Amino acid sequence: MDNHATTRPDPRVVDAMLPYLTEEYGNAASRSHVYGWRAEEAVERAREEVARLLGAQSPKEIVFTSGATESDNLAVKGAARLLREQGRGDHVVTCRTEHKAVIDSVRRLEREGFRVTWLDVDRQGRIDLDALRDAIDDRTVLVSLMLANNEVGTVHPVAEIGAITRERDVLFHCDAVQGLGRVDFDVTAMHVGLASVSAHKIYGPKGVGALFVRRRDPRVRLVAEMDGGGHERGMRSGTLNVPGIVGLGEAARILREEGRAEAERVRALRDRLWARLRDGAEELTRNGAEEPWCHPGNLSVSFAYVEGEALLLALKDVVAVSSGSACTSASVEPSYVLRAMGVPEDQAHASIRFGLGRFNTEQEVDRVAEQVLRRVDALREMSPLWQMRAEGVDPRWLGAD
Repeated sequence: MDNHATTRPDPRVVDAMLPYLTEEYGNAASRSHVYGWRAEEAVERAREEVARLLGAQSPKEIVFTSGATESDNLAVKGAARLLREQGRGDHVVTCRTEHKAVIDSVRRLEREGFRVTWLDVDRQGRIDLDALRDAIDDRTVLVSLMLANNEVGTVHPVAEIGAITRERDVLFHCDAVQGLGRVDFDVTAMHVGLASVSAHKIYGPKGVGALFVRRRDPRVRLVAEMDGGGHERGMRSGTLNVPGIVGLGEAARILREEGRAEAERVRALRDRLWARLRDGAEELTRNGAEEPWCHPGNLSVSFAYVEGEALLLALKDVVAVSSGSACTSASVEPSYVLRAMGVPEDQAHASIRFGLGRFNTEQEVDRVAEQVLRRVDALREMSPLWQMRAEGVDPRWLGAD
């Protein structure tokens, strides 16, 4: 139940990839023989599927990358640097709860002299659209805001953000990785200029992703991060990962055809898990936004009087969950997303992220709830603060003047 960190490849995706790992092993850039031609044809079919999933106007708007981190870096740095070179401006707007791939890319730009506005969020992780409007000035070149948060599932109002950026003639990049196919997203209708995609978050293989780069109204151009060979129309040089791209294309096709129904089924599982936990233990808090502004498979819960890392250790042989983003799971600090939302430090330290997905079942949900509740009870029994609470003393008053 850590499907926000990665997903199990769909068997149909694996079947689609296998021929390109064995018989059809050609280089898609080889134009002098049939092996290269067939590899190129497979890449272009996958490009069409990704474009259809995103609502792109043309498959040519899809650039294949090694994953979402590269896509975010290429989008944020590549667009901002080129626009500054063109004299358009040097100001970037983003949010404190973005993925680290965006945050660290923006910080790199900040060190290069760009001005950055970091938007705050409310207790549900939502931005204020009026604050976004106020942040944009005549030197703003890029707004980067995600579709769905990878830790608490909060969904940003992408259509409204796109309308604001279009009105102000500012480029809009959206990290669509976590919400793609689960919540409404259409790059054309929502006026998105750049959008990042990852295969392994949509039941495809690891090590492959894509970046949507709008070709008209407006045409978006980038400074390349990688040089050598001019692949992907000069935006991303390097031999194409044909099997991975084929897998991404098949994963996109499945999600486009089945994603809406799947989201409803996963939402029901998520609600079932939350109901079991809420009814089985006291002092639980759900983090993030309420419907319709929440990822259908996300459940972030704070278990008061329980250290989140201790709960993870108690569950490690039973169920896969996390205390936040997989990209920051080595840190013992409380989640930067929860801190940005104003969640108290003790509550942030007590938080667990459940990420439900395509292959989870009701039986698994019930078993996980039982195992989590059992371990929460055991950990609380060992907690002197929980004992004080049971005796009617509020531990939060300790040390007060």
